[in-house]
Amino acid sequence: MKKKIDVTINGELKSLEIESGEMLLDVLRRAGYRGAKVGCREGFCGACTVLLDGRPVNSCLVFAAKAEGREITTIEGLGAPGRLHPIQEAFLSAGAVQCGYCVPGAVLSAKALLERNPRPTDADIRSALDGNLCRCTGYKKQIEAVRLAAGKLRGKKR
Repeated sequence: MKKKIDVTINGELKSLEIESGEMLLDVLRRAGYRGAKVGCREGFCGACTVLLDGRPVNSCLVFAAKAEGREITTIEGLGAPGRLHPIQEAFLSAGAVQCGYCVPGAVLSAKALLERNPRPTDADIRSALDGNLCRCTGYKKQIEAVRLAAGKLRGKKR
C-alpha cells in the first residue's frame, strides 16, 4: 500500500511516496539522495547514516513512515563541489578519504557531534564515529579530521 509523507530534506519540504514497511534508505536513494550508501542493511556499517532531527541514524533501520514531519540531513545537504563544508574540507586535509564509501556517514556523525560538543576529546570523537566502519583509511585519520574540523568551526564562530 502506497502512502505520501511530508519530510524536510536538507532544508527543503518534500512529499515522498512510500510503500508500507519501506526503509528510509531506499526512499532517499529513490528520491536521488545517493550519499546514503547501501551497506550491510543491518545497522553495523554506518554507510547509510543520515541525520534525523540532527541525530545520526542508520537509515537502513528506520521505517520511512517514521520520518513523517521530521527533518533529514543527507551528505548532499552539507556542501557542494567548490564549496565544501568545513568538516568535508578537514576530512580531505587529514587524508581521511580513500574509497569514500564510509565518508558520508562519518562526516554526518562528526557534524552531529560538533554541533553538540565543539571541543570534543578523542574519546568523544571515537564514540561519535563508532558504527561507521572504514576498511581503507582506518580511524586515526578520521579522528584527526574531526579534531581539525572542530578547530575550523570554532574559528568561524569568533
